[in-house]
Amino acid sequence: MTQVTQYHVNVMFGDCDPAGIVFFPNFSKWMDAASHHYFHACGVPPWRELYNETRLIGTPLLEIHTKFYVSATYGQSLVIHTQITSWGRKTFEQLHQVYRGDTLLCEGTETRIFVIRPNPNGDEIQSIAVPQWIKDKCQ
Repeated sequence: MTQVTQYHVNVMFGDCDPAGIVFFPNFSKWMDAASHHYFHACGVPPWRELYNETRLIGTPLLEIHTKFYVSATYGQSLVIHTQITSWGRKTFEQLHQVYRGDTLLCEGTETRIFVIRPNPNGDEIQSIAVPQWIKDKCQ
């Protein structure tokens, strides 16, 4: 079983559309932040700190699915519960559940992959197998 982390968001006026409802791309932005927070909360150093030693640059997004149930507006506090639901050889799936109190507002599932920059002077990136030490920290 993997860990479940919580990432807190305070909805600001600028996060909303003219009707006062959170503009849907902001949920994707917050889920992305929750994904990075997840690894840090599990004890994995920030990607930029791992780069010199491992060439690891992060976990880019391959696919995302989001389902909305209830809207949110400014002045509200949200909590994103994040966990890894499955590990593949090179990929993993994260589930993000966004709550306002006990109310589930939306759920997002992301498929991500671990990548390195094999040549520090190049632009190329390369996928790698999920590092076992990272997997161990998240379980």
